[in-house]
Amino acid sequence: MSGTVLLLDLAGWVALLLWGIHMIRTGVQRAFGGDLQRVLGASLNHPIKAMLAGLGVTMLLQSSTATGLMATTFAAGGLVELMPALAVMLGANVGTALIVKALSFDVAMVAPVLVLVGAVAFRRASGAKGKAIGRIAIGLGLVLLGLIRMVETLAPYGETPGMRAILGIVAADPVITVLLAALFAWVAHSSVAVILLVAALAGQGLVPPETALALVLGANLGSALNPIMASREPAGRRVALGNLLVRFAGCLIALPLLGRITPLVDAMTGDAHVAVANFHLAFNAVLALVALPLLGPLSKLLRRLLPEVEAAPGSGRGMPLVTDPAEVPSMALGDASRHALRMADILAGMLGDAIRLLRGDGPAAERMRAAEREIEALDAELQRYLARLDAETLNEAEERRLAGLMSFTIQIGHAGDVLARNVATQIGRRRKLGAASADSLDLAGLLDRLSVNLRNAASLLVTEDDRAARCLAAEKRAFRAMEEAHVVAHVAWLREEPARDDAAWTVGLDLLRDLKRINDHLVAAAAYPILRNSGELLDSRLRVAAPAGATSRLPSLTPPPAPIGSVP
Repeated sequence: MSGTVLLLDLAGWVALLLWGIHMIRTGVQRAFGGDLQRVLGASLNHPIKAMLAGLGVTMLLQSSTATGLMATTFAAGGLVELMPALAVMLGANVGTALIVKALSFDVAMVAPVLVLVGAVAFRRASGAKGKAIGRIAIGLGLVLLGLIRMVETLAPYGETPGMRAILGIVAADPVITVLLAALFAWVAHSSVAVILLVAALAGQGLVPPETALALVLGANLGSALNPIMASREPAGRRVALGNLLVRFAGCLIALPLLGRITPLVDAMTGDAHVAVANFHLAFNAVLALVALPLLGPLSKLLRRLLPEVEAAPGSGRGMPLVTDPAEVPSMALGDASRHALRMADILAGMLGDAIRLLRGDGPAAERMRAAEREIEALDAELQRYLARLDAETLNEAEERRLAGLMSFTIQIGHAGDVLARNVATQIGRRRKLGAASADSLDLAGLLDRLSVNLRNAASLLVTEDDRAARCLAAEKRAFRAMEEAHVVAHVAWLREEPARDDAAWTVGLDLLRDLKRINDHLVAAAAYPILRNSGELLDSRLRVAAPAGATSRLPSLTPPPAPIGSVP
């Protein structure tokens, strides 16, 4: 087998191993994601409990990155201090090492059984949780299968001079060895896969024991780089940087001592494959025990290195999106909800400015236009953020939540557009015409009513209460009745004296229609998704369907389906 074919084989089996890890993580998130978040959140009041929780959650999720992002989200939201979040990362590192240790045992016979059991469970299960458990079993079987095939692929090359020469160059400089392993772990987004590959190489005698341990140090260092690059806000970067500093310090201390550590590790077992897993576990366990008492000073250092950045006025950054949606989708939906509520807060400010504009505050119009641009920017950012969600990790409830969030933000954006472009302009025209008393419209009262409806819509985004949704939906009928009554009054007014100038009435009617449109968007944003999910929303406003065989004078074109959250 040529070197190119060997590399392709290894790449394929490593990819299978990584895909298996992905299936385990997504399966656990679908089946137990909410429970894991509650367990982790309840354990963040004490560093030791936080470390143990991080260990357990990581062993279930098969990803220290996912566990760290949960802790980062809690820290960014002000729900937990930095020190417990750092403790979670120490536990997550130990949890990853325990995963590698468990996979170091001879489990060749278990892999096909797990895939078979998982496939049967996935096909036979009727509920989402049963299918998720089947997915976990399949993923674990694929991980073991990939590991077994990696070892079998490398076995014939144990005595090959060419392979030994290549690996001898890598082993010549321990620092280069560490950096290469760190690069590989960063690219693979997984220290588990890299360390299992190192263990396979060591087990076949392709790398010396000391070089294998240096590669383990590099893999630990490289896996700490991904959260740093994924985090944008100071709160997220503090946790990621703290984890990187702890691992860097551990590597800096352990690297010069590898000459003394290697004989001790070899003495514990005669199997180089198991020795790599033992060293990985010991390194992270000792690092956690040493670093845990030092988390207080480390937290103070991180706050000085990464202070809070005050958001500029109008930047819309009050609620940062700190969770990587590809890693922890359920937490990402929580982040997105807070972002959507931020948009609702800005819209509430625009309604207040509309009232002030009505009372003669000229600069309020420009503030409304600036706020509308801010809502547009937030909406665009949120849509890009939600587009990064991995659909495979979402259960049915989370899929409905995603659809509801996207509908909410789109409708809030439309409401802001109508308010800034139409309402502000019409209020200015009305004031110039001196039309404040020309009709019976209580615009300030209507704007106040819209503010109440907006607060109710924002509450529905969180509570999803059916009764409150019905109450908000009834507001649509109320605004429609007001519009119809105003049209009737306008016609009656013109009949009394047809020569009257009705410009003031026309502006008032346009304003009422725009306010009704805003209310329609609020109803579609929050009430309609809830009522649709509960089966209370009709597909059509027609009383009865057209009788069978009825003909129409309209062209027989099939209309496209209405988008989610559209206003009927």
